[in-house]
Amino acid sequence: PFPSLPFPSLFPPPKSSTSKILHHPPSPKSSSFKLLHPQNLPFKECFSLYDKKQKGKIQSSELLLVMRSLGVSPTPGEVQRHLQLHRIDRSSELDFSTFLTIMYRQMRQEEPEREILRALAMLDRPGRGHIAVSELRAKLTRLGEKLSEEEVDDLLKEAKIGPNGTIKYEEFVQQICLPSVDY
Repeated sequence: PFPSLPFPSLFPPPKSSTSKILHHPPSPKSSSFKLLHPQNLPFKECFSLYDKKQKGKIQSSELLLVMRSLGVSPTPGEVQRHLQLHRIDRSSELDFSTFLTIMYRQMRQEEPEREILRALAMLDRPGRGHIAVSELRAKLTRLGEKLSEEEVDDLLKEAKIGPNGTIKYEEFVQQICLPSVDY
């Protein structure tokens, strides 16, 4: 069982200042990166909950759980790569500084949702919040990393297509970017 956290969610709607902080974290190499910086407090609080021996370290085997309880959704493979990058094996411990570096790297990695929203917003010239499914299909199969018709069909299975053949793209992006539930 995982403990209840002292904060409900670290990822409120995009217009809040908290979201700006979390989606634009300082680089661990920048001068503004400080372990006790106020924006790192939620990370420190959660880290402390898993620091069972009160040594300033957590078990690397718990990293996936700690990260997910903070609202990011790495796969087990991504967690393993983060640990390998820091030369930490699954039976070792990691300190808060390493944990914070891993968290920020993972958060930057999960930014595609915003990029997808920006790209779809460009198709929505009037800014109404919805786009034609036919236009979305055309762009997905002809531009960038082209998807097959079958791949587009799979993506659109979960979409709520309106009677006029449009989808609300914010809902659609949230749906296709839902964190995996393989834990």
